[in-house]
Amino acid sequence: MVTAATPPKPHDAPTEASPTEINGFDDLLRLDEIDQGLFRGWCHAGAPLRAFGGQVAAQALVAAGRTVSPGRLVHSLHGYFMRPGDPRRPLVYEVEALRDGGSYTTRRVTAIQRGEAVFTLSASFKVPEESPDRQREIPELPSPEDLPDPYAAWAAGGPENYWGTTGRLTLDMRIIPRDQPGLPVELPGVAQQFVWLKAAQPLPDDEPLMHVCALAYLSDLTLASTAALHVQAPRAERTEPSRISLASLDHAMWFHRPFRADEWLLFAQRSPSSSDGRGLAQGEFYTRDGRLVASVVQEALIRVRRAKAE
Repeated sequence: MVTAATPPKPHDAPTEASPTEINGFDDLLRLDEIDQGLFRGWCHAGAPLRAFGGQVAAQALVAAGRTVSPGRLVHSLHGYFMRPGDPRRPLVYEVEALRDGGSYTTRRVTAIQRGEAVFTLSASFKVPEESPDRQREIPELPSPEDLPDPYAAWAAGGPENYWGTTGRLTLDMRIIPRDQPGLPVELPGVAQQFVWLKAAQPLPDDEPLMHVCALAYLSDLTLASTAALHVQAPRAERTEPSRISLASLDHAMWFHRPFRADEWLLFAQRSPSSSDGRGLAQGEFYTRDGRLVASVVQEALIRVRRAKAE
């Protein structure tokens, strides 16, 4: 299991070495190629001494993509988190080429730390093609310009929360209040949350893999909290500390249409079930002009922390 997280500190450096500082989104996805099919990267913490799962998944996808022929684009990924990664140590990504077909390419990636598998990813790439098109319509919701910056509120919570504002270096976020007039009707037993997200700085125009990997990172930021809404309000709506443990168990994404991760994307999320210490969350990403560009499903561990004895 790898912890679902709060946005990173820009200098969240391990104690054993000094990896590249986080000054922009590209630093989150940077990998060193150490041999054919072998890459090494560093991940920031999502919780104390636990790597952020979205970054692990995004880096694994970067590793897979760097072994694929140009012109083939990611259309799906499926990942399993097995152990908590240690942000003080690098992760090694081992890429296995499973298939290189006429239209589709498949890769499997294992993220390894201390000789043990932390995360596994299967990713499929394909040659773009023309076909009939349809999609679900985007819900009508407030634009990001009409919503407050949550980092400012978190910084006002006290010096210990101020580091949260440094997330500006990597991502922008606007959270739509759950009592906002005009939200889609919430079905009985189905929690929902709507968030605008984007990379804070421009990403390269000619690297579609960078945008897809950035979205893989962003997609893990709020899904677990959506699955836990029946237990605890999201961070933007509460002042008290979290009383639950959240961790990503698995993560799957499908990429439908081209997009830019450095432009605002609406993340419409719903959770249809939570039981047995696990919650399921589903999400869809829309561009501002209403194109459905990606879908995601995640199962998360949800445990209420036991109160400490007096």
